[in-house]
Amino acid sequence: MHVMIIGAAGMIGRKLLERLVADPGALGREISHFTLVDVIAPTALPAVPSTLVTANLADTGVSEQLILSRPDVIFHLAAVVSGEAEADFEKGYAVNLDGTRNLFEAIRREGQGEPYRPRLIFASSTAVFGAPFLDVIDDDFLTAPLTSYGTQKAIAELLLSDYSRRGIFDGVGLRLPTICIRPGAPNKAASGFFSGILREPLNGEEAVLPVDDDVRHWFASPRSAVGFFIHAARLDLEMVGTRRNLTMPGLSATVAEEIEALRRVAGDKAVGLIRRQPDPTIARIVAGWPTGFTAERALKLGFRAETNFDDIIRVYLDEEKGGRRP
Repeated sequence: MHVMIIGAAGMIGRKLLERLVADPGALGREISHFTLVDVIAPTALPAVPSTLVTANLADTGVSEQLILSRPDVIFHLAAVVSGEAEADFEKGYAVNLDGTRNLFEAIRREGQGEPYRPRLIFASSTAVFGAPFLDVIDDDFLTAPLTSYGTQKAIAELLLSDYSRRGIFDGVGLRLPTICIRPGAPNKAASGFFSGILREPLNGEEAVLPVDDDVRHWFASPRSAVGFFIHAARLDLEMVGTRRNLTMPGLSATVAEEIEALRRVAGDKAVGLIRRQPDPTIARIVAGWPTGFTAERALKLGFRAETNFDDIIRVYLDEEKGGRRP
């Protein structure tokens, strides 16, 4: 099996590759080759032959070259994140919409000769939804985003469903919760502080909190996110039906509940490293996001995530700090 990961240098892309290398049968068949793609140089892991490609899907001809190798499974994780997509309108649409459409079209054109129909798993977002919200959103709630990022993801979801309907590829879109705790340096995502107020104190560093403590959001760990993608790659799509975009399960929690979980795990000293510094722009963006979901379809299809924030913190400590507590 040939597996392509687009966005392979990103956090989820790296962790997905690590999991697949550690468990070569995770997708149901042995993986013989990886193609790893990102705008910065991706890094291969030993044991499985890999082709490394530094490229941007928004650039002319890139997708066509990638699809010539006819990967069996494509994980499309590449995106301009929420805060950057809002700040840079043109870049957000070029990467998140045009780049995705380029990929879909390259697959369509490749299949016009000898038949070609890969499994494609697309990283979408709960930002496809917009206020006013129910306290808990079911699977029939309208997608009406209030940000450029959410709009770009929502359009890509419609394209994925239509290209799948027409048999161009077998697509599954995964509306990811905010992934927490993200390791490494902060990115430009408006949601980045949800990880930062835990990650930095766990590393003995100060963190900035730009919103009120009562802000509620929808979360899952990086470990769960990787599990979502692997499960989607193996899923019987007859069970999914024609509605190919799924809201992933997660945990609804407030900032205050995050902080109390940090206190239980790392104590008052860690909590004391959180500095409150309101940011109206971040607060406005986050206020346009939903806070909780039933995720019934995904749960019935076997997707799973954490059910308490202590477990999300433990995943970070296990995977990034060898299980050591501060």
